[in-house]
Amino acid sequence: MNPTSVDNAALLSTIDRVAMAFSRLKGIREGLVTAVSTSGIQFDEWDWEVGVGLYGFLRRAISTNDQKALQDLVAWYSSQIERGLPPRQINSTAPMLPLAILVQHVDRPDFRALVEDWAEWLVKELPKTEDGGFQHVVKERLNEGELWDDTLFMACLFLARAGVLCKRDEWIDEAVYQFVIHTRYLSDPVSGLWYHGWTFNGRHNFANAFWARGNAWITVAIPELFELVPMLGEKDRRYLSNVLASQVRSLKACQRPDGMFTTLLDDPSSPLETSATAGIAYGILRGVDAGILDSSDRIYAERALSAVLARIDEEGVVHGVSDGTPMGHDLDFYRRIPNVPTPYGQALTMLLLTEVLLERGHLQ
Repeated sequence: MNPTSVDNAALLSTIDRVAMAFSRLKGIREGLVTAVSTSGIQFDEWDWEVGVGLYGFLRRAISTNDQKALQDLVAWYSSQIERGLPPRQINSTAPMLPLAILVQHVDRPDFRALVEDWAEWLVKELPKTEDGGFQHVVKERLNEGELWDDTLFMACLFLARAGVLCKRDEWIDEAVYQFVIHTRYLSDPVSGLWYHGWTFNGRHNFANAFWARGNAWITVAIPELFELVPMLGEKDRRYLSNVLASQVRSLKACQRPDGMFTTLLDDPSSPLETSATAGIAYGILRGVDAGILDSSDRIYAERALSAVLARIDEEGVVHGVSDGTPMGHDLDFYRRIPNVPTPYGQALTMLLLTEVLLERGHLQ
């Protein structure tokens, strides 16, 4: 499929279906709720999966001026907060990024207060590794001494945006420092690709896995940081721009002719992975728009777009998305992760489609 041959009306229809499927997802491995007309966001767990999903859903809602979607977000956050939020850790921070943006569109002082309190907790109370990195604490385990590439999207983008919202420069500085320290330990200096994790307990990169979705978090997070923090300093922009450009040079070489990326970027025999493909394509387009990447890189995003569109069914479910992936200690671990419908698969696809429509001038 040639992406330029897909008209705007078809893309708008597709993104609406993808958003509806996100709203109908009840939980990981639970599938869609039966009634298409069911109102509101159904996912009933406050964690990273839905946090990424909410971010994609929010960006689409803002770009299309979808007031109902914004109210669905308010209703979801209100019900979750009223019920009681889970313990704070890296993954449970993910829903805070869309909340930090949502508060600029709705009059909810309680939402803003939660943003401020949570950001303060990240800086002062989240366990830190050697060199002051954000330890990738999750609900299942503390992961003592571990840095994961997921952290930059799940927690650091929120902290940076909270710093802008609350006029706390020290929070922005801390978020940028996390990008620097994670680059030091997770970015491969030879290829520019990112390892999934690093541990100070043994000082190694676990399976040395160039995990595709983990790399996608980075391809997305760097240009996203530039937009979320417009006053980011020139030195930081220059450094992170070169980090992204180095990564994308290798990502282009890893892309299959059909536009897809494989679960292990340097292993063409590993499973195809749609969420990584959508995320990388979105990040490339954002990188081009930010002036980090050359406009000629758009062709790689366009190939990926074609591949992603071919994996969306009539109900809007994005297929070929691998399940949540903890740290693997051997490469076969990544090859065996099953595929399931997920909020983050829906979200990364929504982000990509929204960006394409924005570039075409068909959205705000």
